[in-house]
Amino acid sequence: MINKEYLGSNFDDFLEEDLLADVESRAIKRVIALQVAELMKEHKLSKTAMAKRMDTSRSALDRLLDPDNESVTLYTLERAALVLGKRLQVNFV
Repeated sequence: MINKEYLGSNFDDFLEEDLLADVESRAIKRVIALQVAELMKEHKLSKTAMAKRMDTSRSALDRLLDPDNESVTLYTLERAALVLGKRLQVNFV
């Protein structure tokens, strides 16, 4: 038997707001890490060369490339984008 109480609801409503925000931020970080890694491959940049061009440490780059590490600064993201010929765009929606 189908529970009619849940008909018409969506997954966002199912999740609590805090949980949803956490899941979304983790997903965004994973996408950013994958994009940076792919662009580094396209530009044939090693981690050492990328960190040097970003004028940062290799450990800062490792944090950026780690999909589970959420302690990445906007400055680091902006430097990575610049090195990779991209622009960083942040929006509130």
